[in-house]
Amino acid sequence: MKTVNMHEAKTNLSRLVAAAASGEGFIIARAGKPLVKVEAIVPEGSKRLGFLSGQGAVPDDFDRMGAEEIAEAFLG
Repeated sequence: MKTVNMHEAKTNLSRLVAAAASGEGFIIARAGKPLVKVEAIVPEGSKRLGFLSGQGAVPDDFDRMGAEEIAEAFLG
């Protein structure tokens, strides 16, 4: 996470906030000591892409699963 000093944060606040809103949070420091962390607010109830990453498995034949049943349903 990027760290900026107080003066830089004041000077570039709009740009820094825009970056934070797009997911690039930053830390504001004074005299080299971190003071605050700025991150985007994620609305409650919103879905986050990848929140179940690594918690399941996709079979190798996923793109062919049920092909026979589908063909039978359409072709008889």
